[in-house]
Amino acid sequence: MSVRIPVSDLPRVVVIGGGFGGIEFCKHLDTTSYQLVLIDRHNYHTFQPLLYQVATAGLEPSSIAGPLRKLFEHKPNFYFRMGEVLKIHPARNCIQTSLGALSYDYLVIASGSQTSFFGQEANFVEVYPLKELPDALSLRNSILQNFEDALLTDDPMERRHLMSIVIVGAGPTGVEIAGALSELRKHVLPKDYPELDFNEMKIFLIEGVDRVLSSMSPLSSADAFKHLLAMGIEVKVGKRVVRHNGKEAVLNDGTTIPCKTMVWAAGVTGSLIEGLPPQSVVRGNRLLVDAWNRVEGCANIFAIGDVAAMITPDNPSGHPQLAPVAIQQGRQLAENLNRVLHDEPMRPFRYRHKGTMATIGRNKAVADLPGRIHLKGFLAWLAWMGLHLIQLIGFRNRIVVLVNWIWNYVTYDRSIRLILRAKK
Repeated sequence: MSVRIPVSDLPRVVVIGGGFGGIEFCKHLDTTSYQLVLIDRHNYHTFQPLLYQVATAGLEPSSIAGPLRKLFEHKPNFYFRMGEVLKIHPARNCIQTSLGALSYDYLVIASGSQTSFFGQEANFVEVYPLKELPDALSLRNSILQNFEDALLTDDPMERRHLMSIVIVGAGPTGVEIAGALSELRKHVLPKDYPELDFNEMKIFLIEGVDRVLSSMSPLSSADAFKHLLAMGIEVKVGKRVVRHNGKEAVLNDGTTIPCKTMVWAAGVTGSLIEGLPPQSVVRGNRLLVDAWNRVEGCANIFAIGDVAAMITPDNPSGHPQLAPVAIQQGRQLAENLNRVLHDEPMRPFRYRHKGTMATIGRNKAVADLPGRIHLKGFLAWLAWMGLHLIQLIGFRNRIVVLVNWIWNYVTYDRSIRLILRAKK
């Protein structure tokens, strides 16, 4: 196989990853002056903040995904290849991919992050991460199949295992999926499975630190905690899950929780690619970058988004692994490479924090905005929905998601309760 990129007199920029940072960079790079090649394992961009709604049957997968080729179909000198980057050769200015070798003049690593089990993968069975569309579909299949199986068992303990769900990690993803599952339990599933007693369906949210939404303000944490308890979610803070065998979860204090399904929202690690200098890799498998997002020890290799760690005395852990950081870094780096063409100096990156939000359920959300502004309840929920609609890729996706949200709100229904599996 061959990557089959035409030879050009223009400098070639290769981007690894079609996530938030990668597509923002591609949008703003001047491709009349550069040849741009984007490589990703998938041929679509996933809007990860709404994956939990696909997993809980609120949205169809295509409504939160956008084809990468279509996104840049009118951009000159742009090429997309679906493949995996296996190794980087900095000294030779080329990368080895599953499609063959490809040279570059500039390399932008926007490979994002992957689920981290903190080196304890062997201790967890039937655990579902939530990083990609296939993850969300697998989780949806599992939840719905478990209720189908619960109808058929005469064993009360087995039924309890099948109906209960443990969520590990009470960050925004964990809190949002806990709230969505609670609404499924209250409004939707009893209609599909009237033979079952949904008092037996337990939803547990486990967090290792002493509060939920620890990255947000204490006020937002307290508000979210109250909402979660009011929705019947059993929240355990200051606890860690040490193993899961497919039937029960075991906490670090010895407590056991019967559950077949566990959702993992506890941590991520950078998606590293072999070949970069060891001194450029820091804690969390992230790449150490300077103020211009240049990888330590590499003159023409840059990293943006979750995989990048811009460490300064004021920011010893690097920027948070959030979509707004990746978006701003992608745009800034593209503008800097455009400046290089005109012999203008590159500008250092400055992250502009615009606030954080999390939704817990219908009419329930919290938001921390600049200027110590705190929103909660219905107003924060509207702000959360508006922001996510704006950030979705494509007008069609925005309309589809909006219509689904209105339908779900009016009817208390989740119409996409489908168990879809590839044919064996």
